[in-house]
Amino acid sequence: MNETITAPKGFRAAGVACRLKESGNRDLGLIVCNVKASAVGCFTTNRFRAAPVQISIERLANGYSQAIVVNSGNANACTGEQGLRDAKTMTHLLAEKIEVTDEEILVASTGIIGKQLDIEKISVGIDKAFDQLDNTESAGRAFSEAILTTDTKIKTAYREFKTVDSKIKIAGTAKGSGMISPKMATMLAFITTDAKIKPDDLQRLLATAVDSTFNRITVDGQMSTNDSVYIFASGLACESYLSADEQKIFYKHLLAVCDKLALAIVEDGEGATKIFHITVEGAKSSDDAHKIARAVADSLLVKTAIHGCDPNWGRIISAAGAAGIPFDPDKITCLIGDEIVFNSGLPTQPNPENLQKIMSKNDVQITLKLSEGSASDTVHSCDLS
Repeated sequence: MNETITAPKGFRAAGVACRLKESGNRDLGLIVCNVKASAVGCFTTNRFRAAPVQISIERLANGYSQAIVVNSGNANACTGEQGLRDAKTMTHLLAEKIEVTDEEILVASTGIIGKQLDIEKISVGIDKAFDQLDNTESAGRAFSEAILTTDTKIKTAYREFKTVDSKIKIAGTAKGSGMISPKMATMLAFITTDAKIKPDDLQRLLATAVDSTFNRITVDGQMSTNDSVYIFASGLACESYLSADEQKIFYKHLLAVCDKLALAIVEDGEGATKIFHITVEGAKSSDDAHKIARAVADSLLVKTAIHGCDPNWGRIISAAGAAGIPFDPDKITCLIGDEIVFNSGLPTQPNPENLQKIMSKNDVQITLKLSEGSASDTVHSCDLS
């Protein structure tokens, strides 16, 4: 069963090698929709936005697109006016192939910063990829391979659901391994769906899903110049636009796709051997909870303790206390797994054997209870080996 980005109706993809990468691995990919699709995105907040990010933001102003061209091995970031011209050239080359205007084509890049693109290689790659466009599983996987940089494996997610008269498919793929600390990170994600949904509704749903998933992961605390999440909705699975109730169901499945991709990025963090989750409960606001959770998740000392299977609660509460959020230390409770290691300002006497078993797992849950309010948040991270 095809569960790649070509599974939803109306989408073809390809991934080829055009020698942007010295390894000779695939480094250029295309996603093409058979019709003009509702298309929206969420992008990095870094002040140094890469050329492809700038171009795609401009192109998405009207909420529609028909294709995207993506290269890996070169971020086309901090490349000045030439970088902008090269990004536009990439879209022009593909636009000519599928006979649409340049403005209907988006562009994304990932890789080394500050190096000009070899547009001749890109041109050859677009020709090659266009000839290989297909709606098969292998074509979808080829695209997923083409967007990788330091990743060790492809990352995909798929969901489907039924409405009264239709079956809606949502598929996604992403890349990301290092420089991960969204809003957002060195990550690219591409989602396709055959749902019929207006751009404004699609933007609202995507932004909400991104905030709960991609914006809740961290590998190394560094923000990239290129991070982008795109979604294309062909509308070919149904006659009418999704109703408000159907949009709620759609969102649930979109959230699941984004969540799976986000966690896959954390699991594939550069040098990572374990993942861990910081949940902060009982905060005065969700923003307070998030800031504390992120401070712990980004702590290098916590990361190394996780790697070393060391239940060092001191590093956890120290990072929490340094987050700049006021709370009463005498009210806080810290749990590693289901073991309470700190309570009401003092250490406890947890079961050492159980605690060691928890820390030896590849997936560790840490919970901080503040007793300040009712808000909570979770941030996902990985160890530092």
